[in-house]
Amino acid sequence: MSRPHANPLAVWIGILVLWVVWGSTYLGMKVAMDSLPPFVMGAARFIPAGVLLAVMVIAWNRGRVPMPTRRQLLDTTIVGTLLLVGGTGLVAWGEQTVATGIAALLIALVPMWLAIFGWVLFREPVPRIVAAGIVVGLVGVAILAWPAGAVGDLDPAGLAALLVSPVSWSIGTLYAARRAVLPAPALLASGFEMIAAGLAFLVLATLTGEWAGFDMAAVSTTSWLGIVYLIFVGSLVGYTTFAWLIQVAPLSRVSTYAYVNPVVAVILGSLVLSEPFSARTVVASVVIVAAVVLIVTGRGRASRASATEDREPVPATTPAAAATR
Repeated sequence: MSRPHANPLAVWIGILVLWVVWGSTYLGMKVAMDSLPPFVMGAARFIPAGVLLAVMVIAWNRGRVPMPTRRQLLDTTIVGTLLLVGGTGLVAWGEQTVATGIAALLIALVPMWLAIFGWVLFREPVPRIVAAGIVVGLVGVAILAWPAGAVGDLDPAGLAALLVSPVSWSIGTLYAARRAVLPAPALLASGFEMIAAGLAFLVLATLTGEWAGFDMAAVSTTSWLGIVYLIFVGSLVGYTTFAWLIQVAPLSRVSTYAYVNPVVAVILGSLVLSEPFSARTVVASVVIVAAVVLIVTGRGRASRASATEDREPVPATTPAAAATR
């Protein structure tokens, strides 16, 4: 199947936007939590973004979209919860005590977990280059998380949240690609996933007591700016750009966001928030980015090798999953 023609300059601008926008969402979450607890922040981010995206899709299609079935709504809720609550929500929670750059490096290992769970759950083959990338990725995590001196550098609870987050994200991605029956078009499904996750965040905020101490009047301008950035730039601009790119550009080129985003996040965290940028972080960054390059390259080659002439390779990260960065 041939790709629609697109101006090469426009494609590279789109890829640059993806690099910067999704790399900056870690900083955006940290800024939004200036006066907002993480689960309240999740609800404030995803409910408006989901409603706006769904309304835009319905309006673009002039209302001619089929009503979702019960199965579609259930699967939308499952996918949204795994991706956005278990994935993004745990990132926000972990960022309360862990630097944004460190968080981005750990989340960059989503391709590693996709390969692992793809083999465990669906017996997807793991090429040697991907296996090598998994080993390198685990070494990078060990460098980052290994205690230095008498006291570890990273908060254990925050580190645990950031290690579980990409696991939840990967399982959600595989479920969305392999098992879920989702509404069409894909952008509408993404909107519904955001709404479902936002409602789940409301429940979590209640169960964890975040609402008990929450005062709307005390929310800072900084937090509101962070929320606005996450809604309009992080979710809407980022995902619509991604959705366009996977139609007009080679997947191998689009997938570069997976290993550029953590570099952007580390740089922004250091420049804007004055987060520490130690030699240890630099070494771990190089190792983890190298791992992601190996895994993304290996999975891309495997997809191209198994694709038939009339079928496009399946992206390592599905459009619905990528919508939530």
